[in-house]
Amino acid sequence: MSDVHVLISPDAGRGRTRGTRADVLDRLRALGAQVIDVSGTSAEESASNARKAVADGAQRLVVLGGDGIVHLGLQAVAGTETILGVIPVGTGNDFVRGIDWIPSDPLEAAAVALHDFTPLDALRCGDQWTASVVTAGFSGDVNERAERLRRPQGPSRYTVATILELPQLATRALELDIDGDVIAHRATLLAVANTAWFGGGMQIAPDADPSDGLLDVTVVDEVGRLELLRFFSRVFNGTHMNHPKVHGYRGRSVRITTDEPLVVWGDGECVGPTPCTIESVPGALRIAR
Repeated sequence: MSDVHVLISPDAGRGRTRGTRADVLDRLRALGAQVIDVSGTSAEESASNARKAVADGAQRLVVLGGDGIVHLGLQAVAGTETILGVIPVGTGNDFVRGIDWIPSDPLEAAAVALHDFTPLDALRCGDQWTASVVTAGFSGDVNERAERLRRPQGPSRYTVATILELPQLATRALELDIDGDVIAHRATLLAVANTAWFGGGMQIAPDADPSDGLLDVTVVDEVGRLELLRFFSRVFNGTHMNHPKVHGYRGRSVRITTDEPLVVWGDGECVGPTPCTIESVPGALRIAR
C-alpha cells in the first residue's frame, strides 16, 4: 500500500485519543500502510500540514478524532482526488453517524479508512467547507458554550450547554434566499444540513442525504424556553419536523441575511458571520468506505 497520511486531534473526546493513538497507528501499519503522521501541535499547524500533504499528491488522509478534525481535514481534501478516511474518537461524531458505515471501534474503523471511496457532497460557505451541518442562532450559541465546557465529556456536554444557554435565548430576524426563492423568518435557530445529525446525536434534518446534491434547511421560529426544551427532546428522534414552528426547505444553495451579523458554525467550528451563502457541492468528498 502507498503512503497514508494521518492527522490526529489532541483534543478529540477531551483527550481520549491518548490511549488509542499508538494502537491505531500500529493497526494501520499491520494492514500494510506506510504511515506518515502530519499532526501538528496546533489546529493551524495541522491544517497547514494537511494542505501541504494534499498539494504534494497525498492519495489518502486519515483523520483520528471527532467532527472538529473531520472539518479540519476537509479543508485540505474537499474538491481534490485525495481520499479521506475517518476514525471516530470524538465527543459527537455526527459526521460518522450521518454516513453510518464507519464502525465506532477505532481499530475496526482503521481498516475501513484504507478501503476504496464513495463520493459524497460537501457544503461550501465562502472558503470554508462543512461535512455535516451549518448552523446559527441558539444552536450556534450552544455550540460555542459546549466548546468552553471541560465537563461532562461525551454528547451530554451539549445537553448541559443547552440548559446553560436557555436564559440568553434570543430570536433573530433573518432572510433566506433558497435557489432564488426569498423567505423571511423570526427564528430561534437555523440549520443547513448535508447530513442529518448535529449537536452530538440530534437529527436536525432527518431526510438529509449527502449524495443528492441538495442541502436541507431547517428553521425553528420563535419559541419560549420550555417549548424549546420540549423541542430538543424531539430532535433526537427526528419527530420535531411536524412541529408547527418548524419549517423545512431544500435547495442547492441558500443565502442567509440578518439585520445584525450572526456567527455561523459548521461541524462545530466557526466559519464566519452573516451574510453568507452556503451551497451544496456534489461529489466534493471521497470518503473511504
